[in-house]
Amino acid sequence: MPTELPYAADAEVSLTYDELEVLRLQYQRELAQAHVTVQTKFNYAWGLVKSPMHEDQVEGVRLLQEIYRAEPTRRRECLYYLALGHYKMSNYEEAKRFNALLLEKEPANLQARSLLQLIDKAVTKEGYIGMVLAGGVAALGTLLVAGIIRRASR
Repeated sequence: MPTELPYAADAEVSLTYDELEVLRLQYQRELAQAHVTVQTKFNYAWGLVKSPMHEDQVEGVRLLQEIYRAEPTRRRECLYYLALGHYKMSNYEEAKRFNALLLEKEPANLQARSLLQLIDKAVTKEGYIGMVLAGGVAALGTLLVAGIIRRASR
């Protein structure tokens, strides 16, 4: 589902399997040597977050959170991808929280502003779906009650 928002392209574009595999192999090679550089970890996390696979997104967010906690100088660049990862996993409240932290530091950040629009649109859509489901449940409940009343009056 393409978007008109030019700066949040990361929300829609994934790496190819081969591209992600290059990042995975580099990360695993460094992990085997017991020294993973922050840049390698970030690159791999970035690729995982962009993946269409939920498990990859979860792992990418986990790695980004590790970097965010351990490397204060890398926090700003982690914020957008943490927000993006949570958005892609439909964790909209967490996505908004990380995106808001980035916008506090950089109010004119076009990526973060366009991602906020995508998050808000998803929350609105989810709300509409919730209202439809609630309406359907209410209608079904009304029909059941009407059926019970009808049987009781016979």
